[in-house]
Amino acid sequence: MPKIVDHDHYRKELLNQCSKLFAEQGYGSITMRQIAQGLGVSTGTLYHYFPSKEGIFIQLIQETCERDVANFFAQAPSAATLQERLTTLMTFFLKGYKSYQQKMLLWVDFYQHGQRNAAENPSYLGQFWRKTRDQLMTYLELPAERVDFILVFMDGLLVQCIYDHGHDEAAWLAEQSELLIRLLTAK
Repeated sequence: MPKIVDHDHYRKELLNQCSKLFAEQGYGSITMRQIAQGLGVSTGTLYHYFPSKEGIFIQLIQETCERDVANFFAQAPSAATLQERLTTLMTFFLKGYKSYQQKMLLWVDFYQHGQRNAAENPSYLGQFWRKTRDQLMTYLELPAERVDFILVFMDGLLVQCIYDHGHDEAAWLAEQSELLIRLLTAK
């Protein structure tokens, strides 16, 4: 009897394994051949499931971002006050900030290696930003410019963690988060 393969499940398994390879080597440094070798598959198999390295990375962005947002909303309680909703958001962010930082650095690498000049291609990172912003606008009950500010603030925290400030990073991040919440909830 021929082996029955769930192609969608197998594609997702390959994609999850690609995440580690991109994290270890960077987007710009790894080739399709190296990805195939790292996955233990032929390049033909890899091309069967993904049209290109860019295609792999874009699907990886889509799936991991959708998963992150779904995880947040699955655990985010209905909160009566803005302060409670902001605290929920920042607590979730702080729990996963190392992972988000790694993703952001990979996205910068991806951008540097071709996306910044690809005017004919839609901005996948921009699409993710807008979708996340729209969902957070609904949850936080805030206008777009305030949610943009929160997202920019969070991205800034990720960049600041690259620098060695000589302090307890987790405590510093918690302090910055509390400051953001106070700023946004001040009367």
